[in-house]
Amino acid sequence: MPIFRIDDKKIVPIQRTTFAEQGLRERFDLQVLLKSQIDVISPDTLIVAEEFGAWEESRRRIDLLGIDKGGNLVVIELKRTEDGGHMDLQAIRYAAMISTLTFDRLVTIYAQYLKDNNIDKDATETLLEFLDWSDPDEEQFGQEVKIVLASAEFSKELTTSVMWLNDYGLDIRCVRMHPYTSEGKVFLDVQTVIPIPEVADYQVRIREKKQRERESRNSTRDFTKYDLQIVDHEYAALSKRWLMFRLVSGILANGGTPEEIMEAIPWRKNRLFEVIEGTLSGDEVHEIIMQNDPGGTIPRAKRYFCGEDEVFHADGKTYVLSNQWGRGTLEAVDSLMKGFPNLNIKISPSQPQ
Repeated sequence: MPIFRIDDKKIVPIQRTTFAEQGLRERFDLQVLLKSQIDVISPDTLIVAEEFGAWEESRRRIDLLGIDKGGNLVVIELKRTEDGGHMDLQAIRYAAMISTLTFDRLVTIYAQYLKDNNIDKDATETLLEFLDWSDPDEEQFGQEVKIVLASAEFSKELTTSVMWLNDYGLDIRCVRMHPYTSEGKVFLDVQTVIPIPEVADYQVRIREKKQRERESRNSTRDFTKYDLQIVDHEYAALSKRWLMFRLVSGILANGGTPEEIMEAIPWRKNRLFEVIEGTLSGDEVHEIIMQNDPGGTIPRAKRYFCGEDEVFHADGKTYVLSNQWGRGTLEAVDSLMKGFPNLNIKISPSQPQ
């Protein structure tokens, strides 16, 4: 489909060109441009590596490696050719190779990317902030590996293969990039051709349904339950998130303040509570939190204790506790035990019934 310019009440076609004619190369031009503006072809994605190939016995490298708001890895392959070549097969190989990455390994990869690009940021903090996680969540991390193929054009063989693979649960997007030239300037027309935008939501629902049906995935999540004693209250068989909720509730009910709790857990200080001005109800808190929802797989409000009896009030403010507790939970508990010795806090793993 050509692009036209309206000029003096006339419809004037803008000339189609090619990347090669404009001297634009894949790695040194397109890749450099897109890595800093990746939303052009892959919205809500953070680039964590380029030319990534940290695996044995292979010289193959991923053009750009990213992570999306849902904690899924994203393989991004670029081609300036008119048919896309065999980029679908390459990307599938890459997706398989990175499918076993852990969050800790991704932190190391991203730290190297930041260093190579002279970006002064902490890798862990930046990833957690992007994902809106308080702690690394291995259960949610890397559940899918998504693929984005960006090319000047795609052959029928490639698009047919991609649609077939998507029907079987893969998540592959084809983004067409057509360069045009007019009055000495180069323009870029970017269109998603797979999935077709008008049916994308339907296709996503079908894929999610199939994913829910695949329940054979091994999980390394720690399901240990804990018994808690604080002052004269006892709670049995608490998950980590409810262990922290009962512990924080008990501290606040016995004279502790939110500020003292945050100081006792300095590494979680900025990700412990959502602090909102005013004395608000749970419903009001839920509405405010969802106003800043980034649109990830899990609604933002589900990452907090924001039920009617779960929010805390102090000094004219409402404190909403994060429910994202995994690794580091017991360290946080230990710090709170030391910070509030007068509350006789004790925990122990629950005994199987």
